[in-house]
Amino acid sequence: MDNVLTSQRFFLLLAVMASGFLLYLLGPILSPFLIGALLAYLTDPVADRLEELGVSRTAAVVIVFVILTTLITMLILLFIPKLTHQIQVMIHQIPAVIALFEEKAIPAIQAFLGDGVSFGDIESFKKLVASHWEKTGDIMAQVASGITRSGLAVVGWIANLLLIPVVTFYLLRDWDVMMDKIGHLLPRSVEPVVSRWAKESDEVLGAFIKGQLLVMLTLGFVYAVGLWLVGLDLALLLGMLAGLASIVPYMGFIVGIFAAGVAAYLQFHDPVILLWVSAVFGVGQALEGMVLTPLLVGDKIGLHPVAVIFAIMAGGQLFGFVGVLIALPVAAVIMVFLRHVHDGYKNSHLYGSDTVVDVIADEAPQEQDIGLDEQR
Repeated sequence: MDNVLTSQRFFLLLAVMASGFLLYLLGPILSPFLIGALLAYLTDPVADRLEELGVSRTAAVVIVFVILTTLITMLILLFIPKLTHQIQVMIHQIPAVIALFEEKAIPAIQAFLGDGVSFGDIESFKKLVASHWEKTGDIMAQVASGITRSGLAVVGWIANLLLIPVVTFYLLRDWDVMMDKIGHLLPRSVEPVVSRWAKESDEVLGAFIKGQLLVMLTLGFVYAVGLWLVGLDLALLLGMLAGLASIVPYMGFIVGIFAAGVAAYLQFHDPVILLWVSAVFGVGQALEGMVLTPLLVGDKIGLHPVAVIFAIMAGGQLFGFVGVLIALPVAAVIMVFLRHVHDGYKNSHLYGSDTVVDVIADEAPQEQDIGLDEQR
């Protein structure tokens, strides 16, 4: 029996390693499939809810798919052109930002800390930044020229975009069936454990994606609307940037208020505008702490922000864009695995048992008595 169990676990380990190796080999073509799988995972609960209301699975999938496609199309048509324009505006403002720090911020810091404080050669820094931006522009021009000349690259890019909705539709339609079949393929001896771990991983991942990411998107919208009401030209870009940075508590507030403050001062040249920018981020921070986090995340156990950042960076380093897409699911599984390893270690003889603790506790008074006798 033990040999059979060991063989099954060894087979499962080999299957996981083979899947990882195939993922590494097929990485360049997996992006549309992974994006489709992510969208199917996010929208499957909505389709399940519609089924509970009496709608057939196919009709529920069609309804969810139409709503999802409409929302994504509206986002692309409304926001992408504006974001592109605002990024160009931000790039042109970089010399003005450097000049602002050179003429205003650095003298103020030196006056506060003393003239002995030095910030190095500012001119060399300005030339370095300028040269890097020129190189970036040349690289982007070369990439754009190469894509334009290569019809095959354009066709491949369009094909990947068209594959995403197709993959999303079919995966969403058969999601529950596929999960059930995968469960039946597992060796019977490990199926209960793997199913329990998969359920816990789903809870961890769901708590983060359906909770924290909703908080980030909502904050990005609130910041963008607030900065737009203030009159900031880069409102959408800076609002979305602050929302994304909110993956780490208070980081979105710090990054957003600093970047928006600099942009607002460069645009209006009036220190009073900084009070309005501060008010926008103050309202957003209060909304996050009192409404969004308790309502959307609550006491769910999600992924730690530092673990999320490390997972995304590690995935991108190892597997490129595909690694970024699979980073969070893999991090959720690893988190659940480490939790069970931790519990197993705490209950093992390596950590110590209650019997050992009791023996030590019983022996401690005897040692103290012996010490007292020796002193006497």
